[in-house]
Amino acid sequence: MIIVLRQDITPKQKDDIKTLLKTNGLIVREIKGKEDTVLGAVGVNRMDPRQIELMDGVASVVPISKPYKLASRELKKEDTIVTVGGVKIGGNRVVMMAGPCAVESERQIMEIASLVREAGAVILRGGAFKPRTSPYSFQGLGEEGLKYLRKAGDEFGMPVTTEVVSPRDVAMMADYIDMFQIGARNMQNFELLKEVGKTGMPVLLKRGLAATIEEWLMAAEYLMANGTDQVVLCERGIRTYEKATRNTLDCSAVPVVQKLTHLPVIGDPSHATGMRDLVAPMGLALVAAGASGLIVEVHNHPDKALSDGPQSLLPEQFEKLVRDVQALCPVVGKSLESVPRIIPANMKDESAQADTASSGGDLVVAFQGERGAFSELAVRRVFDEDVKVMPCKTFHDSFEALNKGLVKYAVLPIENTLGGTIVDNIDLLTRYPNITIVGEVQVRIIHNLIVNPGTRMEDIRKVYSHPQGLAQCRGFLERELPQAEAIPFFDTAGAVSYVKQTGDRSIAAIAGSPAAVYNDMEVLRQGIETNPRNYTRFFVLSREENADVFRSSNTPDRVAVSFTVSDKPGALFDALEVLKRYGLNMKKLESRPIAGKPWEYFFFAELELHSQEDLEKALEELRDQTSSLAVLGEYRSAH
Repeated sequence: MIIVLRQDITPKQKDDIKTLLKTNGLIVREIKGKEDTVLGAVGVNRMDPRQIELMDGVASVVPISKPYKLASRELKKEDTIVTVGGVKIGGNRVVMMAGPCAVESERQIMEIASLVREAGAVILRGGAFKPRTSPYSFQGLGEEGLKYLRKAGDEFGMPVTTEVVSPRDVAMMADYIDMFQIGARNMQNFELLKEVGKTGMPVLLKRGLAATIEEWLMAAEYLMANGTDQVVLCERGIRTYEKATRNTLDCSAVPVVQKLTHLPVIGDPSHATGMRDLVAPMGLALVAAGASGLIVEVHNHPDKALSDGPQSLLPEQFEKLVRDVQALCPVVGKSLESVPRIIPANMKDESAQADTASSGGDLVVAFQGERGAFSELAVRRVFDEDVKVMPCKTFHDSFEALNKGLVKYAVLPIENTLGGTIVDNIDLLTRYPNITIVGEVQVRIIHNLIVNPGTRMEDIRKVYSHPQGLAQCRGFLERELPQAEAIPFFDTAGAVSYVKQTGDRSIAAIAGSPAAVYNDMEVLRQGIETNPRNYTRFFVLSREENADVFRSSNTPDRVAVSFTVSDKPGALFDALEVLKRYGLNMKKLESRPIAGKPWEYFFFAELELHSQEDLEKALEELRDQTSSLAVLGEYRSAH
């Protein structure tokens, strides 16, 4: 039953009501709504409702008609928001959970966790105990797998969830995980549900193989009756006569269940379909139906996976799915749940900034921009977290610092997927013959609206950022901040620093979250770029004497060259024909004017490198077909 309390009820009157209900063997839950506070009382009820209705402080008593009392929306009108670590599931959020079907090794789960975290996952999944149809299939690493999963979650800032299959493992597992998972085969394992419910921890409850919606909600009731109110329902397909897919995904269950219960509902398109190419479209269908999130299997080498490889997405496929879900969210009135990008501790440490006069033998890396720039984030992706950095005002200053030996390496942008080639750095590469390319890294550019703490959207009148940042967020600015003037600034991180210095709550900046963290500023809106497929590719540069040290642990698969050809018909074709003959696939070709020689050009090319012997032969022939030829570097690509 539902006991609606009077608004003027005293604490003593409320305690008296609770005591009476518990004395009669009922489970009591207090629920505070927007207008009323109610007590939900469930169990074997032998009381006359009038006995309760006559008590001081009681407004009315309403019976609950549904067999699932605690899970019913009759008991609680507002949506329940389940909190897992720092992630909230439910309401107007869409949460992405991802990871391998099974934890296979420490290296495997760490690599996959890094990839899915960067793509947009906020909860890490991975099986340590695997209930398999065949007793001869891989059954999981057990507690060892839990340790690896916990380590990966801590390393990449994600809460973790995994399936529990035995009541005797519940207490042990609670020390490692943030959310229990009850699999489809165990949905009606009532002893397991009781033990998990007693922990009070969040639970992801999957629908059984052939369970009705009422049976599914009754399983949730077992969890809630035994102590937890943090239950997330998961539609993962049901068994039907159809054999074309692993299961039949019941998208209609999502809106149906949302009418019946206040608990959040997510979907599992991986188990629903069993085929990699169907996961993304079915995932989008679930979100369109109203799901509060997706749990997706991702593997970096699915062909070698010990469990469910055929239905596991490749990391790049998961990244695309996240971006597609993000684009779909406004259509269904929701937003993609996100957590701040992982910011290395030293990015906020002033002492990490290199002092060129006293850096001594320390490893120092140059980048262009201010502290907290995307370029600094690229540095941290390549080198250890404790590396010292030297921010440089211009690209030329970065080359000069490297040329003079003030730094050992420099990390500079070479190409953006939306803005194109950063031609200044191609030109500078040809002007410093003792500087070579030794590596490459890619960073997804996630733009955020950054403000002084306490600023509201309606306060903002001016927005500062690099011209490309403003252009890439034009849709957001026109839609959300039509009253604000967009003002170009020399650098995204510099714009944040400027806004901080003014302390003005009428201005904002567009930049990455590292700039907000470094400057102690507030991120008012995340991921505001119009096109989320925004990446910047950076080159790692060094002087020739340091190149082999870096390449020794990063075997090159690319080579960059610059060359000029004579002014005659077919000269460029003859040069490119050499590359074709030796199987040097060309990934990029760019023409640039030669400084001091009007209307003359050089070509910059990036080539796939498969054989050092073929490369040397090709270069030897290429010198005969070109007027000049220079190798700008050999490096490991980030693809």
